[in-house]
Amino acid sequence: MKPIGYWLNRTDKALTGYMNGMLAEFGLTRTAWQVLNVVGAAATDTPITDDDVRTALSANADAATLAAAVDTVLADGWTTRPGPGRLALTSDGEHRLAVVAERVHAFRELSTVGITPDEYRTAVTVLERMTRNLEDH
Repeated sequence: MKPIGYWLNRTDKALTGYMNGMLAEFGLTRTAWQVLNVVGAAATDTPITDDDVRTALSANADAATLAAAVDTVLADGWTTRPGPGRLALTSDGEHRLAVVAERVHAFRELSTVGITPDEYRTAVTVLERMTRNLEDH
């Protein structure tokens, strides 16, 4: 049996590769999609800051990759800057994000074929525990 690190790396590459391919028609990458989700989850009356995005996604990508993803979603009209250092979805971005969400849902179903909800929860719980064991040590 291959060690867990092997499967973690391979799974992350498979998830990223598939998502990047699926999202390319929308001009997005997995990281840009994650940025949109963080921005979209913010209260509409309080636009999220770039620092909030970096904090929320620091485990997913480095600062340069996140900055490039923010630039992409701004340039492509998914988001706007309602104030200095702040981000909010545009109305067009909200609509397009809903379309992308349907694709992501199908992706999630594909990636968990043959995996029960209990197995999925167990896998996530174990990975979370392993991460905390190492980060807290």
